[in-house]
Amino acid sequence: MGYRAYIVLLTALFAWPAFASAQEQDHLLDGVIDFHCHSGPDVLGRLINDFELVRQAKAAGMRAIVLKNHYTMTADRAQLAMQEIGGIQVYGGIVLNRSVGGLNLEAVSKMIQMDGRRGKVVWLPTYDSEAQVKSGKDARPFVAVVRDGKPVPELAEIFKLIADHDLILETGHSAAAESVILVDAAKKAGIKRIVVTHALSVPGGGATDEQLKQMSDMGAIMELTWLAQLPGAQTPVVPGATLPRVTLAAYARVIQLIGAQHFLISSDMGQMANPPHVKAMRSFILGLNELGLSDEQIDLVARKNPAKLLGLDP
Repeated sequence: MGYRAYIVLLTALFAWPAFASAQEQDHLLDGVIDFHCHSGPDVLGRLINDFELVRQAKAAGMRAIVLKNHYTMTADRAQLAMQEIGGIQVYGGIVLNRSVGGLNLEAVSKMIQMDGRRGKVVWLPTYDSEAQVKSGKDARPFVAVVRDGKPVPELAEIFKLIADHDLILETGHSAAAESVILVDAAKKAGIKRIVVTHALSVPGGGATDEQLKQMSDMGAIMELTWLAQLPGAQTPVVPGATLPRVTLAAYARVIQLIGAQHFLISSDMGQMANPPHVKAMRSFILGLNELGLSDEQIDLVARKNPAKLLGLDP
């Protein structure tokens, strides 16, 4: 079977109509927010485009989604989706990889000013992070965020801009030890909304229980992604180390240990061979429920915590 035929088959297998009616009947995803959505157009092949993603999320009753792209800003695309579809909140942001100039204050500033003001999130480097590059033993440049145990000087102005505009800072693919340093510095800089990006599956190994407790005590929210627990989902599509796989049981354990008020769940979907975002979020909620999380805990990690981060009424 040719590549294109294979992709068509996969898309058909995971197609929206196959599971829309069940979701509409049980209202499982009503009010749910997916904080980590990849979609086309992109440098990487994506399963669906922005509009298709937003339509599917809206049909499932979801409240909001956040568009993420490793190489370009998504605030403008979020505004287009709002104009075209409506009925659901769509947000974007910027990832400070090398394609936008790395730790580029001007790029963040222009994201904030974009029409519609849908730019809410600033991710620190992901594919170009020091942890990602060194874990993969890649001979390519990286964007350092911590040096000699301190945030690099370039972050000071960026942190101030994030604080002044009450944006959300995400730690990207920083190492767990780096994230502890970054969260502490961000809080001291006045940033109120902080997310530790896929906290248990960063390059080099996820955060320990002690690190999770440290960061949650400082007010950070820990992100857990559906992607990281999928078997075979971590095949690298760009240079760099694959992210560690984490079981759903491990997710349930840390939520119970640290407290659901300190976590959010997201899909991190959009890859050609993986399920659509909406189906992933549905599976995530059902799986956590089967592992003993209560409806109240799931409401926090899937609805209230991400809503509070986005400035929505929880």
